[in-house]
Amino acid sequence: QVQLVESGGGSVQAGGSLKLSCAASGRIFRINTVGWFRQAPGKQRELVATVESGGSTTYADSVKGRFTISKENAKNTWYLQMNSLKPEDTAVYYCNPDGNYCEGYGCYVKVPFRSWGQGTQVTVSS
Repeated sequence: QVQLVESGGGSVQAGGSLKLSCAASGRIFRINTVGWFRQAPGKQRELVATVESGGSTTYADSVKGRFTISKENAKNTWYLQMNSLKPEDTAVYYCNPDGNYCEGYGCYVKVPFRSWGQGTQVTVSS
């Protein structure tokens, strides 16, 4: 079973920083792209940032210049450094890679992970 574990969330005041981590384990053979997502209460899950295997990154306009996504390939671990946090950043944060992996009786190529992790809560107070 492929597993994702997010960590590093917490409660901070506006202007503070947090660094989130996402670790993947299981029968993973290749990771192409990893995305960090967030979901605030009553809102749809939104894509915050992505990093490709070659290192290219993208960011949502709302976090550009404040968040930095990075990766540690050898450990199947990815990070989201969040600076200058705002109350509107409050949400549960998730990561979701896509790549080549096997789970159960199936193997998948260039497909997002079928299961999401539990997420990590980020709360920013004003």
